[in-house]
Amino acid sequence: MDVGFYGLGRMGANMTRRLVKDGEHRVVAGNRSPGPVDEVVKDGAEGAYSMEELVEKLSGDGPRAITVMVPAGDVTEQALLKLADMMDEGDILIDGGNSYFRDSVRRAEMLREKGIRFLDQGTSGGVWGLQVGYCLMVGGDASAFEHVEPALKTLAPPDGYAYLGEAGAGHFTKMVHNGVEYGMMQAYAEGFEILEKSQYDFDLRAISSLWNQGSVVRSWLLELAEAAFEQDGHLDSVRGYAEDSGEGRWTILEAINEDVPAHVIAASLFARFSSRQDDSFAMKVIAALRGQFGGHAIQEASTKYPEPK
Repeated sequence: MDVGFYGLGRMGANMTRRLVKDGEHRVVAGNRSPGPVDEVVKDGAEGAYSMEELVEKLSGDGPRAITVMVPAGDVTEQALLKLADMMDEGDILIDGGNSYFRDSVRRAEMLREKGIRFLDQGTSGGVWGLQVGYCLMVGGDASAFEHVEPALKTLAPPDGYAYLGEAGAGHFTKMVHNGVEYGMMQAYAEGFEILEKSQYDFDLRAISSLWNQGSVVRSWLLELAEAAFEQDGHLDSVRGYAEDSGEGRWTILEAINEDVPAHVIAASLFARFSSRQDDSFAMKVIAALRGQFGGHAIQEASTKYPEPK
């Protein structure tokens, strides 16, 4: 099928590459700046150097389908609105970023009034998705989902995508997914800090590998921990400073709204706040894991902390 992408950062560019690699899709890719477009064109995508060109190149027999992969917030909103104004009734817009689900509910109605079908797509897989596929959590217009399902099937590993319900369901699920991720990372980080501070001279890379061989705590995060410890056995080069991208906060807010006790997720978010005040081995682990799965920037150990806001 014909697929459009707007936003070619770490995730967007690799998603276009995975679709192109499959050979079953025609991919038209656009970005605010031309450099990333040039790069994906080298890999087989068709380049679009403006939104107008992106929409025009997708003009054909069926409805257009464009996935937007830009930072959450006003950047996403403006991209969706500008594209919608150029598109035709029945066309499809997909927000594949980490938008707040309440924004997605509002945008679905806003776009419906313009005749545009909308999907909110929670996307997990980070920088590794090109090789292993992306987990896609999709909400919104059911007919739009059916239309784009061939592309979703290519992007995801087997059984790695699902339609979850009406507008907002995809981003709500991704929000909770990221809240769970916060808690898992914090548990691993605290465990590794106990090992690091013990009387024993543990090889943390070896333990990461060992725990992934049949133990009940085996996971992909442990594989990434092994990779991080392979690079720096005691994380001496990593500053124990961990940002949060918002989903953990949103998860806690929804837990409060629904009267759900979420002790671990809340504590893991507050631990990240603490990381911005002091330096701990647990926060080094979390910073290293964020770098491994998402390509997030790691502050080097020599980096000074930002001034408090």
